[in-house]
Amino acid sequence: MDFRLFQDTICAIATPIGEAGIGLVRISGPDALNLARSIFKSRDSEQRFNSHTLYYGWIKDPSSGELVDEVLMSYMAAPRTYTREDVIEINCHSGYAVLNRILELVIGRGARIAEPGEFTRRAFLNGRIDLSQAEAVIEVIRSRSEQGLLLANRHLRGDFRSVIEGWRAALLQAQTYLEAFIDFSEDLPEEVEQEAPAYRSLLDEIRKEVIEPLESVLRRYEEGRVLREGLTLVLVGKPNVGKSSMLNALLGKDRAIVNSAPGTTRDVIEDSFILAGVQVRILDTAGIHHQPDEIESFGIERALRSVSEADVVLWLLDHSRPLTSEDQKVYEALSNSRYIVLLNKSDLTPAFEVEKVHELFAGFAPILGISVKNPHDIERLKTYLAETFVMRPIECCRSEIIPNLRQKECLENARSALARAEELMVSGSYGELVSLELQSGRKQLEAILGWENDGELLDRIFSQFCIGK
Repeated sequence: MDFRLFQDTICAIATPIGEAGIGLVRISGPDALNLARSIFKSRDSEQRFNSHTLYYGWIKDPSSGELVDEVLMSYMAAPRTYTREDVIEINCHSGYAVLNRILELVIGRGARIAEPGEFTRRAFLNGRIDLSQAEAVIEVIRSRSEQGLLLANRHLRGDFRSVIEGWRAALLQAQTYLEAFIDFSEDLPEEVEQEAPAYRSLLDEIRKEVIEPLESVLRRYEEGRVLREGLTLVLVGKPNVGKSSMLNALLGKDRAIVNSAPGTTRDVIEDSFILAGVQVRILDTAGIHHQPDEIESFGIERALRSVSEADVVLWLLDHSRPLTSEDQKVYEALSNSRYIVLLNKSDLTPAFEVEKVHELFAGFAPILGISVKNPHDIERLKTYLAETFVMRPIECCRSEIIPNLRQKECLENARSALARAEELMVSGSYGELVSLELQSGRKQLEAILGWENDGELLDRIFSQFCIGK
């Protein structure tokens, strides 16, 4: 985006368009107040506007004098605003015609439509938030669970920024020490001049203050991904083992058709539910078996693709029927995935011993006996899933920093640079080389906060936002 455009006054509809009680048109920029004066008619004939005050009145077409809508309008003067620019927000009735008409009037007075995420981008460029906080804004908007929202809000309030700034300060201090040794070594006594910098104590300090906590944050990325994106469960098994019944039981509704005839499910059926405050995406797949027809083959292919994308696979075995080569075929498809074996139909007479499953398939995978018809068993399964796959990420979310994918990549690059610095210090290399690696690591940390404007990166991040944010 051309940065000259940020001198413009921008506007957008900031609420979803549709019939509702309230709609909102947002304006930001140097001419925001003048635009508002030209189309807003208040009960106060003098129309004096105080910052951070809400005013009652009407939006009026200045050309025809026609009243468009009864509104509440707020004026917020820079810099105490979302964008650190003058901001006007018009709270009107929500409907396509009224919102569009008000937007047309604002554009007609000199504003332009905002680009996606441009309000938040201006907040970033004007120094109100850093890039990690800007990314947290979209995470708040997209949060589908309580825990994802909690994580996003920790980033939004600047927790991650404080951590990164602490690491950066430690690296800068270490680099300053090295640069001082290099620049002023000729002024040191001869016996000191011949010695390398005190690499051991410097290395210990960097490890303690930066490397170890950085590595700890990296290890928590996967847990943060579960909180942000949810947990993906995939139900697999040969035909007629109860996968669709399990889907319905976990959802608490009849989502999939259940029939005693094998092969009822021929495609992937997807839905979701909330488990311990985290969204769980659950997929019911076609039964995997020998000699499928053409349509079933497509379904099985999609099932196998779903397995590769799953966080956890729930493999259902019919405990009331003998194990077959089809079960072996399922095992081969998921043996590289994280899975749980569910011995369904435990209310019926078992056709094989649990030890047989351990021997043939499960290895170290958990095995749970269950009857999909028993609500107590379904709750027991949900409790197990929550305790095993959800509660640890939740605990980390409450007390630790968890990066997103872009931030994780920056941290990995910083860790690589610091690993090279470690090797150089251990080998007693020149201080200049160590300093360069410390600087490289510091730059990666600064990239997380967006201290160096990369236009292409900013375009990619803010293009994910809606127009009004």
